[in-house]
Amino acid sequence: MKKYNLVALGGTFDLLHRGHLELLSKGFSVSSKVIIGLTSDELARKKGKNLIHDYEKRYNALEDTIKRNFPNVAYQISRLENDFGPAVLEKQVEALVVSEETAFKGNELNRLRRQRNSPDVEVIVVPMTLAKDGKRISTSRIKNSEIDSNGNILGVDK
Repeated sequence: MKKYNLVALGGTFDLLHRGHLELLSKGFSVSSKVIIGLTSDELARKKGKNLIHDYEKRYNALEDTIKRNFPNVAYQISRLENDFGPAVLEKQVEALVVSEETAFKGNELNRLRRQRNSPDVEVIVVPMTLAKDGKRISTSRIKNSEIDSNGNILGVDK
C-alpha cells in the first residue's frame, strides 16, 4: 500500500538524466498516482533556460522514459505555466516531491495552498544525484559535455 494517493513533482526535463529518474522513482514509490508538471517553453524561457527540445519533444521523451522504466504506474503530465500548476489547484495532492535544489518551493506551495483553503502538502526531498566526480548531475553539465546522462565523466569513463 502506497503512503499517498496523489503526489506532484515538476521539472523541465530537457535532457533526461539519472537525477530525473531518481525524482520520478521517489514519486512512484510513495504514491498511487503522480502528477508531473512539465515546464512550458514559455516558462522555461522566462527562467532563462536555453532549451534543446521543445515542449512536445520533452513530453514524448518523458512519457517514453516513464513507460520504459516504470511500467504500470498511474501518472498525468500537465503543462506548467508557473512554478506549481496543479499542485496548487488540486486539493487532493498530498505531497510534493522535489530535489534538494528546489526544496524551498515546498514552503511557497503551502503558502499558496493555504490562500486557497487547501491542506498543506508534505515536502519530500530527493537528494541530488551525483556524477562520478562527486558533483551533481545536471542538464547544464550534460549540455556542456562534462558528463553523460548517467554521470560518467566524458573523456574519462567512455
